[in-house]
Amino acid sequence: MNTFEQYESEVRSYCRSFPVVFSKAKGASLFTESGQEYIDFLAGAGTLNYGHNHPELKQALLEYIESDGLTHGLDMHSCAKEALITTLQEVILQPRGLNNYVIQFTGPTGTNAVEAALKLARKHTGREAVIAFTNGFHGVSGAALSCTGNQHHRGGAGTSLHNVVRMPYAGYFGDQVDTLDMMDKLLQDPSSGIDHPAAVILEVIQGEGGLNVASPEWLRKLRKLCDKHDMLLIIDDIQAGCGRSGDFFSFEASGVKPDIITLSKSLSGFGLPLAVTVFRKELDIWKPGEHNGTFRGNNHAFITASKALRTFWETKEFSEEIKQKGEFVRQRMRKICDRFGPSSLHVKGRCMMSGIECPDGELADDVVAESFKRGLVIETCGNRDQIVKCFAPLTISQDDLSKGMDILEQAFAAAKSNAAKSDAAAS
Repeated sequence: MNTFEQYESEVRSYCRSFPVVFSKAKGASLFTESGQEYIDFLAGAGTLNYGHNHPELKQALLEYIESDGLTHGLDMHSCAKEALITTLQEVILQPRGLNNYVIQFTGPTGTNAVEAALKLARKHTGREAVIAFTNGFHGVSGAALSCTGNQHHRGGAGTSLHNVVRMPYAGYFGDQVDTLDMMDKLLQDPSSGIDHPAAVILEVIQGEGGLNVASPEWLRKLRKLCDKHDMLLIIDDIQAGCGRSGDFFSFEASGVKPDIITLSKSLSGFGLPLAVTVFRKELDIWKPGEHNGTFRGNNHAFITASKALRTFWETKEFSEEIKQKGEFVRQRMRKICDRFGPSSLHVKGRCMMSGIECPDGELADDVVAESFKRGLVIETCGNRDQIVKCFAPLTISQDDLSKGMDILEQAFAAAKSNAAKSDAAAS
């Protein structure tokens, strides 16, 4: 541990919650140098939807490496890229009615896919302003950070963040207030002070912002509002996509078709860096090289992504399995809320992107610590880090999922007991 403390930057974060050295991972489990096993309910913050070292994906990658397949290719044509483009079209886009969408390989991170989406929207419309929502998270670079609501991350920029108008997300003022009516009113008022936006960007399920969910009805109304005011609709599906919501895309249940979609995290299927921006073909007005990056041609990621999409998404079977697991997780979470805080604990999110909202971040942090003591890696999210977020791999066995939820329930019991003792000592 001294190596990390002495030579790695203070910016490191996750390792502070899990102060061990991991040496191996398999499925839904992490193993330390000493062989201690932890069930993984973090899954690389949604990067490992198919678990660690999935055998079929690993074998496909090993065979490709053994054949001296291209590793790095900039944006040159390669067999691996051709296979991924074909697979994305045949397995994901065309079956969902997104036939006329093209794929842009951006830099390898989600924030780069967002940067490309924003640049393209501004280039296409000739406008600068973008509407983003309260509690949204879109990355920590430049324009993406401007669209991010989190004060902690915004504070790290060291400069002003421009050209973004913040609007209240679905349910921000409670169920009785229609935030889109507010937005429509502001956009229609020539004295509202809001310049005509190029686009609206949002997450259907706000991963870092607190597992807030936009209903299908709200999304359909937003789509109509974007059409009414000639704004592009960008859906950031970097964390909620690739099956986390039960469907491949988080917006599928609404029937909405975004103008631009960003994907990353679990797209490669193996934890390898890969990000794409997908958009309607008529928006493709880029000049060659206008948005590029040295590592946008990660052929190893192309191989595992193609294999993952073919393995899990050619039929509806995997989607149904995810939804069943999601309902199990939410049932267990409701049980925890009923047992330890029927008026103070609440289930948030959707499907396998769910969590328990605590009254404050202190209790949530204690639940994370007590979970780790018992062999479970889980983290928090929310505007005050008050939500304990379950991000188990979608492929996790029912046995491991049950064990993990058992540990989470034990952790809540311990954390509530700790809080009661602390209150008693204070009085």
